Amino acid sequence: MNTQLLLIQVFNGLVNGAFYALLSLGLAVIFGMLRIVNFMHGALYMLGAFTAFALGQAFGLGFWPSLILAPLIVAGIGMVLERGLLSRLYGLEPSYNLLLTFGLTLLTQDLVKQVMLSQYAVSSAPYTPPPVLSGVVNLGFVVFPKYRLFVIGLSLLICLITWFVIEKTRVGAIIRASTENPGVTRAFGIDVGKWVTGVFGVGVGLAGLAGVLAAPIYSVEPYMGAELIITTFAVVVIGGMGSILGSVITGFAVGVLAAIGAALYPPIANTLVFILMTLVLLVRPSGLFGLPEGAR
Repeated sequence: MNTQLLLIQVFNGLVNGAFYALLSLGLAVIFGMLRIVNFMHGALYMLGAFTAFALGQAFGLGFWPSLILAPLIVAGIGMVLERGLLSRLYGLEPSYNLLLTFGLTLLTQDLVKQVMLSQYAVSSAPYTPPPVLSGVVNLGFVVFPKYRLFVIGLSLLICLITWFVIEKTRVGAIIRASTENPGVTRAFGIDVGKWVTGVFGVGVGLAGLAGVLAAPIYSVEPYMGAELIITTFAVVVIGGMGSILGSVITGFAVGVLAAIGAALYPPIANTLVFILMTLVLLVRPSGLFGLPEGAR
């Protein structure tokens, strides 16, 4: 592999890593704060992409309004599901939440499939990037598409903002208190239920944002998140369940390693992340950045 090809693979890996980072960050926020294993995350990623496409088809909205509205719509759907369904399972075994979100995944995929077939008469829906982000940029050492650079930059910015808010601000302190010790937090007059719902909304909103960003690169179809979510769960496990910073770093790192591995030895592309996960769990069961269960 020559140097230019290696650099192209690194940047392609960073693009994939940007989606892994946003998705795993959302999972880490939801699991770390609420202890919910949200198997529906991939379907919500797909729903973000489809919502952006549908807004453009129905109302003529461009990429920029959809980039804001679609994640908010997905976040709103997530909060309704949390209040109406998931909240009824708090205190039960985590498997109940897992089974519920798996069922919601199948329901969401089938609903979107029916809507796409009936309204748009297609099974997949290509979505083009805005003109300002079309074309390529010469970085001196490699030529790379503008839109993919935008995806990397925006994903990194959103991840850093989310980490800062949760770890370094008063809002983050309230969120952590609401989930770690809800009884004491209620004693201070804080509505824990609303904060829990808000946290879930933020987590699924990140998945919706990833879907909007992915739409101009991949075809929008009902099962676009099915395979991605498995890899995302592996990323979360490698970084450490509930670790915000670990999910971000591991997401980008896994994207780069998988891209380079695919270039060097293509048959290993789909299994490299799971090999890495196995090795990490053998050495450090809590993940690279996670804390042992008793230390949380």
